[in-house]
Amino acid sequence: MNVGDKAPEILGTDQDGKEIKLSDYKGKKIALYFYPKDLTSGCTAQACNLRDNYKELTDKGYAIIGVSIQDEKSHKKFIEKNELPFPLIADTDLKLVNTFGVYGEKKMYGRTYMGTFRTTFIINEDGIIERIIGPKQVKTKDHAAQILAEK
Repeated sequence: MNVGDKAPEILGTDQDGKEIKLSDYKGKKIALYFYPKDLTSGCTAQACNLRDNYKELTDKGYAIIGVSIQDEKSHKKFIEKNELPFPLIADTDLKLVNTFGVYGEKKMYGRTYMGTFRTTFIINEDGIIERIIGPKQVKTKDHAAQILAEK
């Protein structure tokens, strides 16, 4: 998915098994953020930064939706432990990460594996992707400010 593309109507199911659709967020911008794994240091820092700035984000018209490939149980634990006020999509079939092109080969400590590239898509009120904050740009401890910085 690229800037100017229409995001898919059905995004997936959240930690409670509820289907998340674009049309549920009419009139709002969506910050759809993909992250590698629940309960890891970078992902926790990012989620907590969004939690701590949640009111400011929602006051500016943003809905926050997280996505990773862990299951609903893992997401529930992550939400409860960090008191996250936004839904997390359980993309266990890799459908959404592949649709958005944020899943692929990664390297860390000399080993190669498949994983999710930390990426945020800003989707406007009409369901069009208007901005992408890519893997090399995301600042986990200051991500809300990046979302709020209109470019």
